[in-house]
Amino acid sequence: MFFDVDDTLYDHLPPFTKAVQEVLQLGEAFPYEAAYRRMRHYSDVLSEQMGGAGALEAGAATELMRTRRFQLALGEFDVVLTDEQAAAMQAAYIGCQYDIIMFPGAKAMLERLVKAGYIVGLITNGAGAHQRRKIEAMDIDDLIPRDRQFISGEVGWDKPDPRIFKLVNERTGTLPENSIYIGDSWNNDVVGALQAGWISIWFNHRQVQPLTEHAPAYIMSGYTDLQEQLVKMGVLPE
Repeated sequence: MFFDVDDTLYDHLPPFTKAVQEVLQLGEAFPYEAAYRRMRHYSDVLSEQMGGAGALEAGAATELMRTRRFQLALGEFDVVLTDEQAAAMQAAYIGCQYDIIMFPGAKAMLERLVKAGYIVGLITNGAGAHQRRKIEAMDIDDLIPRDRQFISGEVGWDKPDPRIFKLVNERTGTLPENSIYIGDSWNNDVVGALQAGWISIWFNHRQVQPLTEHAPAYIMSGYTDLQEQLVKMGVLPE
């Protein structure tokens, strides 16, 4: 069983909200969650245009993508960011992104799956060093060893490319039809897993609508939901 990281194991919204508030001092009425979703969208689009996370490990192109995504996302809400404001927002975002609090029940779920004898791993898009700092902040290396932590910037393919899922199967000795992937992104996680022949569980805690006709095996809104479903599927004992 494999998990996405950002906005699946921990809430990715608070760092975004803090960064926007720090730079712009916007009030509580601003639609932070909607703007956050657009930022994630532009992050994926710009990353793909620039060659994927494997091509964005470091350098000016990476910083351009990371600041531009804020400008494009907030622009949809009539907020115009200067280059300086966008850079400051990115710096603030990174500055608080490693202060991670996992979703309730997430770590307990990993512990239960490992105890039950399952192969448990991570598949996440992003630059290697950046994603590893997040994983270290969650303190889960004892549950998921580094050889089961697959980061797109290190392996060369981003989700939803089926090749990253195939690589995971090859390196872990698992089969696609027996592999479950849990993630929040419809395109990257649901579509990516299904196109690779995996079982998909959609972590739709933000209650968004599907973007295509793909059908995940299950839709969860939290880790209590997931535990109940895994018991029904026979993955975990009651």
